[in-house]
Amino acid sequence: MGDSQGGEALSLTTQKSLDAIYVDFLSDAAQYRHYHGGGRKQLLARAVGLHKKKNLTICDISAGLGRDAFVLASLGAHVTMIERSPIIAALLQDGWLRAQAVDWIRELDWKFIHLDSQQYLQSLTESQRPQVIYFDPMFPERKKSALVKKEMRILREIVGDDEDSPALLTLALQTAQQRVVVKRPRLAESLPGQAPSFSLEGQASRFDIYLTA
Repeated sequence: MGDSQGGEALSLTTQKSLDAIYVDFLSDAAQYRHYHGGGRKQLLARAVGLHKKKNLTICDISAGLGRDAFVLASLGAHVTMIERSPIIAALLQDGWLRAQAVDWIRELDWKFIHLDSQQYLQSLTESQRPQVIYFDPMFPERKKSALVKKEMRILREIVGDDEDSPALLTLALQTAQQRVVVKRPRLAESLPGQAPSFSLEGQASRFDIYLTA
């Protein structure tokens, strides 16, 4: 861990060619996605149902660097981010706190909790169950994509693969009021267990939607 752009950053001493990563919701890329990402018509918003209802309660149970959660919150959802890795959680909290300096971001309804997702979901009462649970599990590395994203390489070194994904999906299906959305590589198989109700495909990713209502 170190300091970058006024915030916490993470790099691998074994991978000198990789730049450090950090969470910056104020970056040009984040702002561009906010203003030009397609609004509630974009694939992510349609997958969770924001194209039909703006103020959904959404729990992102694998928040990571928080990018999708930030988009969902900026589109009007009430978002809870859950991250169990203490290192990634520290980066996420640092970026979230710095983003509060911006008026319109400070007005968003999103919060961060450092906790294991299974523990969090099991602790919810009936009235606390979110309408939507969003899940972007770390998937097994493919050789063709090993060098595509520096963030993915660093995150994998820190958190590894989410081997408990099937169990977490089962718990999410029991908890979400309306739907569970699982983000997958476009050509990857769905998670073991219940088959998705339907899927939405993008150029690189796919969203498997499980209706629970």
